[in-house]
Amino acid sequence: MIRLTKYLKPYTWMILLCVGLLFLQATSDLTLPDYMGRIINVGIQQGGVDTAVPSAIRQSQMDKLFIFMDDAQQAEVLSAYTLVNSETANTGDNLTRYPALATEAIYVLNQTDAAKLSALTPVMGKALIAVYGIQQAIENPDSAPAGMMGGGSGGFDLSELPDGVDPFTMLSSLPSQLLAPMMTQMEERFAAMGGDSVIVQAAAGAVKAEYTALGMDTAAIQNTYVFISGGIMLLLTLFSVMCAVVVALVSSRVAAGLASTLRTDVFKKVESFSNREFDKFSVSSLITRTTNDVNQLQMLIVLLIRLVIYAPILGIGGIIKAVNTDASMWWTIVLAVVVLVSFIIGIFATSLPKFKIIQSLTDRLNLVVRENLSGMMVVRAFNTQKFEENRFDIANQELTGLNLFVNRVMVGLMPVMMLVMNGVTLLIVWVGSHQVAAGAMQVGDMLVFMQYAIQVVMGFLMMSIMFVMLPRASVSADRIADVLETEPTIVDTPTPTTFKGVFNGVLEFRNVSFHYPGAEEDVLHNINFTAQPGQTTAFIGSTGSGKSTLINLIPRFYDVTDGAILLDGVDIREVTQHDLREKIGYVPQKAMLFSGTIHSNLSYADEHASPEKLKAASDIAQATAFIGEKTDGLQSEISQGGTNVSGGQRQRLSIARALVKGAPIYIFDDSFSALDFKTDAALRAALKDKTGDSTLLIVTQRVSTIRNADQIIVLDQGRIVGMGTHDELMDSCDIYQEIALSQVGVGEMA
Repeated sequence: MIRLTKYLKPYTWMILLCVGLLFLQATSDLTLPDYMGRIINVGIQQGGVDTAVPSAIRQSQMDKLFIFMDDAQQAEVLSAYTLVNSETANTGDNLTRYPALATEAIYVLNQTDAAKLSALTPVMGKALIAVYGIQQAIENPDSAPAGMMGGGSGGFDLSELPDGVDPFTMLSSLPSQLLAPMMTQMEERFAAMGGDSVIVQAAAGAVKAEYTALGMDTAAIQNTYVFISGGIMLLLTLFSVMCAVVVALVSSRVAAGLASTLRTDVFKKVESFSNREFDKFSVSSLITRTTNDVNQLQMLIVLLIRLVIYAPILGIGGIIKAVNTDASMWWTIVLAVVVLVSFIIGIFATSLPKFKIIQSLTDRLNLVVRENLSGMMVVRAFNTQKFEENRFDIANQELTGLNLFVNRVMVGLMPVMMLVMNGVTLLIVWVGSHQVAAGAMQVGDMLVFMQYAIQVVMGFLMMSIMFVMLPRASVSADRIADVLETEPTIVDTPTPTTFKGVFNGVLEFRNVSFHYPGAEEDVLHNINFTAQPGQTTAFIGSTGSGKSTLINLIPRFYDVTDGAILLDGVDIREVTQHDLREKIGYVPQKAMLFSGTIHSNLSYADEHASPEKLKAASDIAQATAFIGEKTDGLQSEISQGGTNVSGGQRQRLSIARALVKGAPIYIFDDSFSALDFKTDAALRAALKDKTGDSTLLIVTQRVSTIRNADQIIVLDQGRIVGMGTHDELMDSCDIYQEIALSQVGVGEMA
């Protein structure tokens, strides 16, 4: 993967945009459980009352609260409130908000900052709980004695008070030394309740009761809080969805762009390969690397961009949020994470080594399919369909078996994830319910902690999905990088020269020897000859004598091992491959046509070739007649590989394509083998007449094809064993005589 990171540089700003959006999305998703907890804790349980500091309180009620405050606390509270009545207050808004103001004075909360409210919360909350507890005990004598004032050291029981005695009047008249034990007992009980959130929850009933006494609409307060919190949750959800959609679009563009660039670069790199590199990478493997491997990498990039940032933020952020919600249950998340990580490590330790084997088996399967389809006629001719089916079944079953093994290992990931998720949920409910019963946690906080735990597990689940793709895609990335980092053995010199002046086309082999990469022995030995323009130089020899190898050295499909090949006195290694091949019209041994039309194939070397030029080339190649017989003429369709025309027609079209180029040098590598004798003779005569100034190089097995050549070179086991005209060689070269005489019986000498 690291070897291909440079291909992501053009998409840096898009990736950074995705990172920013994913951070915002994760932040939004992590905020949602907070608002859910607020709706449960405050909106439902506390009736929409989210603070122990009421916005207004009756003067009579405030006097009762002062009983449970020291002088400093009373001063702090009075500084935060303003006492108003129906005569001194701006009765417009206040009377509307607090109808009880018409009959009694009330304290109205001033504009107060968050720090001030936080300081007032425990003071007002504890006092409200105490007063409200006593009031509830007065209204319901059968309840627990006096709420927070219940018995114990320094306490008293309301049932022991004489009838008609107000407990608040009695408490306010008690000396401080008698009230101190009672206040100490209260503080101990408050300390056992936990933090300010629990105090606010306990005081919410008292605040709500006070709002009712003030004539306020408590149902509206509750609904407003729920609707506002729910609205914020909805907006956060919509924002998160928008971020996810934009990230999906951008990541898809990045992945598609990267895949397109990789395919283009792989294709360009393969185009620069010499035959030596093609010996290293099989055609089926290169096809797999350009298609399947690039697709694997494209899918990984989408997942990496969408999950590699989002999943860790969600997982780590969920842990932090959960601990902040309730630190006492941190161990439940740690337990879940340890189980998940251990399982993931075990899975990938088992499956990772298999991914490279899968890609190799995919190459092998493609090779079998490609060979079978390409050689279908041979398979049918030899009745080996059953053998090929078995060969395919073996390759297919090996790939299928390995894929099944990996998938069976991976398929256990999701059930384990769900088991861990449900298990940690049950564990949180079990532990949290005990804390709720003990008054140490709110129900909403337990559910929030549960949501964060699920988000943590989901974060690891998403990372595990990414890890499923990563090993296989990493193998694919390495395979692609292997191609891209392979340097062609045939390259242009850093300081190339050019052909000077008018190019004549004199070709000279000077002490040329050659052996294939990795071979120990040369296949060509000390080859020396000169091919002149306006002449035909032919090469003949038995199979394996080195004819095609020699021809492949001229356009630098291979480079010579020793010696040099000169064109107009210039070593072909000193000019660029483009300039060299511009001078050569090449017809390969196996006629190759491209899908398209006859016109597109003939104009392959010169897309601007005129109709007259195309017709002239077709005439020389003896292709005009069969082209004219087709309904669409030059616009007739040619299927891939030219399979919808005969072998002889393919050869003639290939020859015509080379002639359209108008090159000073023509190479015909056994390009007349599929032609009948009459067509062969007519084509050679037309070539001699129309390309008289060009250097013609012909490789053939037919003596009749080269009988009139100006120079015939006879090869045997990579060495020149004869050179001259037909008549000269018939007199001086035994091997040529054997070849010529062996063909007399079949009319080759006619």
